[in-house]
Amino acid sequence: MKVGMISFAHLHAESYASALKALPGVEFVGIYDEDNNRGKEWAEKLSVMHFEKLEDLLKTDIEAVIICSTNADHCRYTVAAAEAGKHVLVEKPIATNFADAHKMIETCKKQNVKLQIAFPVRYLPSVLETKRIVESGQLGRILAIKATNHGSMPGGWFTEKDKAGGGAVIDHTVHVVDIIRWMLGLEFKEIYAEYDRLIHNIETEDCGLLTMELTNNVFATLDTSWNRPSAYPTWGDVTMTIIGTNGVLELDGFSQKFDIYNNDVKKAQWEYFGGDMDYLLVKDFLEACKNNTPVKVTGEDGLKTLEVALAAYESGKRHQPVAIEEIRN
Repeated sequence: MKVGMISFAHLHAESYASALKALPGVEFVGIYDEDNNRGKEWAEKLSVMHFEKLEDLLKTDIEAVIICSTNADHCRYTVAAAEAGKHVLVEKPIATNFADAHKMIETCKKQNVKLQIAFPVRYLPSVLETKRIVESGQLGRILAIKATNHGSMPGGWFTEKDKAGGGAVIDHTVHVVDIIRWMLGLEFKEIYAEYDRLIHNIETEDCGLLTMELTNNVFATLDTSWNRPSAYPTWGDVTMTIIGTNGVLELDGFSQKFDIYNNDVKKAQWEYFGGDMDYLLVKDFLEACKNNTPVKVTGEDGLKTLEVALAAYESGKRHQPVAIEEIRN
């Protein structure tokens, strides 16, 4: 398969590009970036073509694109790629508002191309094993979940509301919400959230706490904050404590690591030996395109996680719980 990339604005772009270079039977054709210098620099580094115009990339015989732009640009790039007949893997969150998310989903369906949202945490071996245990019934009836998705403040456009749609809440909520929906097969009903800018001098919030009610009388809490100091060994975590009638399961998605102390770097580091979730995400997406099978993480999945993030923002404004159905309408 021939694949292109649209924008290297997102921090995950390099990892997805590495996956494209490593996958057998895949030709990474080239890059378009709205920042011409950035696109040229990455194209040279990766030994692929650089396209100064989006339409020039989309006119080639590539079959799919990976979009790593700012969140606010996901819609226009997805629509352009779909209308050119290209399958789309787009970074999370799907969009910053409902109108854009619906347009992306509808355009891809109309053009008969696949749309997958980048939720690579699903592909971690520990997360897959957790899903298996939950579905097996070993924990009994699930009662509650306590989750975290902490991280370092990424800076740049991530802290600009018009480009990112918000701060730590929209950046990290969608990952954990997707995992919970996927593991439990339940939907979110009501959200209560508190968020604020407590650590960094930035435009958006850097801390958030969500309490979420799901169907089947399950509730979950989530700490979604950019609270990791710059000296921290890695960017953050994904943890879950799943409480059932028969027992409790603890998940730490990124605990498969070596602790490294390097005099050259002058700080502690973590080197992972677990599964390469980004590689597995890209591989799975391209196999679905090649074999014309359904993608694992759909546009609708992305929309459901966006609903929770936007309900959290509305709850924080009102200082009261907000029903998903209310903001959906």
